[in-house]
Amino acid sequence: MGAATVAAAGVLVMALAGSVVAHSLLLESSPAAGVTLTDSPPQISLRFNNRIEKKLSTIRVLDERGASRPVTVLVADGPAECLTAALPPLAVGSWRVEWQVLSTDGHIVRGSFSFRIAR
Repeated sequence: MGAATVAAAGVLVMALAGSVVAHSLLLESSPAAGVTLTDSPPQISLRFNNRIEKKLSTIRVLDERGASRPVTVLVADGPAECLTAALPPLAVGSWRVEWQVLSTDGHIVRGSFSFRIAR
C-alpha cells in the first residue's frame, strides 16, 4: 500500500469521524427513561449534545395502545440544545416518548424511551 493510499484513507476516516460527532445525541431526558412516576409529568424535556433546529424537531407521546396524546413543543423555550413539550395530564400506565430532531449538521436523528405512571 502506497503512502498516497494511506494518506487518502486517513483523510476519509477523519471526515467520517467528524460527521458522526456532529450528529445530535440525547444526553438526558425528564422524565428519565425507564422511571416510574407517581404523578403525570407536566412536560417532557430532552437535552442533546449540541444545538438542534427546534422548529423542525418533534416529540410524540404514545399510550400503551399506541395512541398519540397531543403535546405542545415549546420552540422558544430553553437553550438551543434542549427540546421541551408541554403535556396534558397522563393516566396511569406505560408511556412511550418518540422524538425526532434535526441536527445543525443537517442530519435527522430519532429515538424513543418509555416511562410509567403508577399511583
